[in-house]
Amino acid sequence: MGQFINLTSADGKAIPAYVAAPAGKAKGGIVVVQEIFGLNQHIREVVDGYAADGYLAVAPATFHRVQPGVELGYTEADMGEGFKIMQAVGALPEPGVMQDIQAAIDHAASTSGGKVGIVGYCWGGLLTWRSACTLRGLSAAVPYYGGGMTTPEEAARQPQVPVLAHFGEQDQWIPLDSVEAFKKAHPQVEVHVYPAHHGFNCNHRGAYDAGAAKLARERTLTFFNKHLVS
Repeated sequence: MGQFINLTSADGKAIPAYVAAPAGKAKGGIVVVQEIFGLNQHIREVVDGYAADGYLAVAPATFHRVQPGVELGYTEADMGEGFKIMQAVGALPEPGVMQDIQAAIDHAASTSGGKVGIVGYCWGGLLTWRSACTLRGLSAAVPYYGGGMTTPEEAARQPQVPVLAHFGEQDQWIPLDSVEAFKKAHPQVEVHVYPAHHGFNCNHRGAYDAGAAKLARERTLTFFNKHLVS
């Protein structure tokens, strides 16, 4: 359904992105932010899914500045490789990868002609939270099990747009007490916790939980329809 294009970031660098358009007029735009496994089949399927629901969806290759063409699976070795690349991206001078997400937001806005939301998974959930707090042109944000976003440093940020956050109560990477602290720090954020593990939305990995993924997606679409559709 989708295709690859190049976005141009503020520093002039070309960043690949996977884009999918709806069959009819777009309800708005949605930026999809990848996990640590690259712009892989799963993320492309997520983009296609939001396009099927009526949105112009775009996923920037947020590893591209460090390592182009990353497309990993979900083995232990893949996780180790993805984690190393993520750390390298995190070490980039400011604004680093955030300018690439901004380029995706701008593209979604100009192409869809409507409001723009952002959704991200795992590391992408953290970047989604940061985008909600620091980037321009967004109207809603949905981080899924954002690794690190419940730490005191990240929780100190203030979102500029409505946020819906999904977490798993069996997530070994995000302690439940940190989720509770995050909720107290941000009573305006809609937080849902599911009886599931980290990565429960991804049907390509063992942690996939069909019930939790379905409910979270229904809530996400309702949230986007509320905040993006005039």
